[in-house]
Amino acid sequence: MKQSIIISFLGKTQDRFSEYQSPTTTRERLELTKKVKGVTGVEMVYPYETGDPVETKAWMDELGLEFAAINANIKKDIDLVPGSLSRPGKGVRDKAISIIKGAKDYARKVGAPLVTCCPLADGYDNLFQVNYGQAWKNLVDGIAEAAAYLPEIPLFVEYKYNETRVHCHLDSCAKTLLLLKQVNNPAMGVTLDFGHSLLAQENPAQAMALCAENNIDFYLHTNDNDWKFDWDLIGGSRNFLHYVEFMFYAREYNYDKYFTTDASPRIFDIFEFFNIHGSITEAVWNLAGQLDRKKYFKLMEEEKPMELMKLVKEEIYRL
Repeated sequence: MKQSIIISFLGKTQDRFSEYQSPTTTRERLELTKKVKGVTGVEMVYPYETGDPVETKAWMDELGLEFAAINANIKKDIDLVPGSLSRPGKGVRDKAISIIKGAKDYARKVGAPLVTCCPLADGYDNLFQVNYGQAWKNLVDGIAEAAAYLPEIPLFVEYKYNETRVHCHLDSCAKTLLLLKQVNNPAMGVTLDFGHSLLAQENPAQAMALCAENNIDFYLHTNDNDWKFDWDLIGGSRNFLHYVEFMFYAREYNYDKYFTTDASPRIFDIFEFFNIHGSITEAVWNLAGQLDRKKYFKLMEEEKPMELMKLVKEEIYRL
């Protein structure tokens, strides 16, 4: 397996109450990434930490790192905080589209394989706040225009139930697949974040299967939470069996992109946090690889749930 880190978490972060860790430059974040055991890739946020593409590519080559993705941030700019792709104003929508296109330009220049975008600001806080039908049409049209640009750099769309809006328009895997079906561009996929899937009350492995069985490509983010908030915890620290099943199906569908760490150390030591996350993720991947998938699927086909649970007890929990 290949692991990468969203490098924004290797510096200062904050929530409504506190600030965590110390500020770092992009170069310093890349140097920190290089020191994390087993990590060879990065997901970098455009346009806030990407910088000059020639210089950044030289740093990546010097440090022996690869790009997992370029992350197009369409929620941070003051004009886009209330929403971006779904907004009534065409100027606002065009600005968000231009950011995604810019991320694609950057990805092409530095050799990143894909662009991912999570339209978190697109949604609503109050009922009777937005025209749902028009907002959805705007979202589809905006994503379609962005995806059509530089189709050799595929656009992956990430969903989340809430935050920054109380309710995001793209709140589930199924709704994101519906959007992609309406856009109908093969140069697209779903960014499936393990914790976002939990937050949407989904089973992350089932969400992955839903993508695969609908011939939709996917890109995976790893983390964990308590199903109530997107805490971005160490993978497998709260939902171990879900994490094993997630890796089981990643193997089943021959996933070969990066497993990108979308987790936040907050109060914890950065290196210890990411080293533990990476080592658990790799161990769970290896554990899933030791399971006889044919045996498991045969018992599913034969509808023998208790025999399956016996296997889970002995081979996964090892009790």
